[in-house]
Amino acid sequence: MNDRHYQQARLARDHRFDGRFFVAVKTTGIYCRPICPAPAPKEQNVCYFETAIAAANAGFRPCLRCRPDSAPASWAWKGTDTTLERALRLIDDGALTRGSTTELADRLGISSRYLGQLFQCTVGTSPKHYSLYQQVLFAKSLLQQTDLPITDIALASGFKSVRRFNDCFASVLQMTPRSLRRPTGKQTKEPGIRLFLSYRPPYDWAALRTFLQTRLIDTLEWCGEDHYGRTFRLANGAAGRFTAWHRPERCGFEVTLEFNQPSAPLPVVRTIRRLLDLDADSSTIDAHLAPIQNQSGTERPGLRLPGTWDAFEAGIRAILGQQISVIAARNLVRQIVAEHGELLPGPDAEHRLFPTPAALAQSDLSTLKIPGRRRQTLIDLARFFDTQPDLAADPDQWLALSGIGPWTVNYARMRGLGDSDVWLGSDLGVKKALGQTNGSWEPADASPWQSYLTFYMWSLL
Repeated sequence: MNDRHYQQARLARDHRFDGRFFVAVKTTGIYCRPICPAPAPKEQNVCYFETAIAAANAGFRPCLRCRPDSAPASWAWKGTDTTLERALRLIDDGALTRGSTTELADRLGISSRYLGQLFQCTVGTSPKHYSLYQQVLFAKSLLQQTDLPITDIALASGFKSVRRFNDCFASVLQMTPRSLRRPTGKQTKEPGIRLFLSYRPPYDWAALRTFLQTRLIDTLEWCGEDHYGRTFRLANGAAGRFTAWHRPERCGFEVTLEFNQPSAPLPVVRTIRRLLDLDADSSTIDAHLAPIQNQSGTERPGLRLPGTWDAFEAGIRAILGQQISVIAARNLVRQIVAEHGELLPGPDAEHRLFPTPAALAQSDLSTLKIPGRRRQTLIDLARFFDTQPDLAADPDQWLALSGIGPWTVNYARMRGLGDSDVWLGSDLGVKKALGQTNGSWEPADASPWQSYLTFYMWSLL
């Protein structure tokens, strides 16, 4: 895109470009999303940035009206470097709020110097500054959308003290946390945290909802015409649940979050965004897949990848789904959750958590009516996650386990990690859908969006 494209997009306030670039106004020192409802400034008074952090580094502060912290993420480098993508994922999960840059580099198998060079060349800043900026933006979102006390917001955003929070907030955003508080009024007493998460249209909610409903695990998940929710567990042992209500008129989801103990919600929000695939650029993906969809005779604009909470859950679901129907696999997952999943602590203990690796590793799973070899594969994967979690986080490492092949690994990468370029050509559903289509295309033609082609094939069934 050039400046003329940027100008057309911001004047049209086109939601398809939300998060793909940011508009900085020289006369006010503020940067906005292209959908900002404020009167459009003159072209000679604006400049454009591809990321919010680039605008902040140039000395601009975020708009309080359109809230750039709520824009869908749009990383131009995402998918081009697997090490960087994994680093971003670990940082979003709180790696640098709990540890150092050196420890992060060790987990990635690279030197801290190379990690710094990688971030400077692609993101334009250091890993620590990137992490700090994400913490501050998330805190800004909580300040504007919730009635949580500032002290609670500081801790929830990953800061160890309110003083440190105030200093970082002032240096990064050039404003104080208290200046962002909503006007004093009637305080809400609703449990949990309520946030709004945006996406770029189009968004095929019907296809995503149907996929999730078909594989719904009672007590673990719940789904309706306009919402999806589930329970979750964090690395620190905390647990909770969320419900995401679709708001198509606002191009986003209204999300309610509840925890059983004080916890930092930023990693949870990041996971929800991946699970619902809110950061996908559907216009770009649809344009790339259009020739294939045209030859197949069915167009499905706005398809999103339905995720699971993490790679471990995706792996268990994949192993149980090997060579059987979706319904049979769902029933097996339901049985595992009912027998080995803990009840979510709370006054209404009716929801369960997905079993931990330790719980499955210590069980013989003898009640499952599956081949003994597959039962052992489940136990082996659970033990792998229980004893070597960092190594097991990479599904490619699972191939060393008996009973796990490329289909299982690729399924876990697609649904558990949000990998956009996975083609499940050996999947029985994909093979069936291919028999209903025609055309002279190859799956590689869809790269780097082969995961969306896979889901497109599933949606045809």
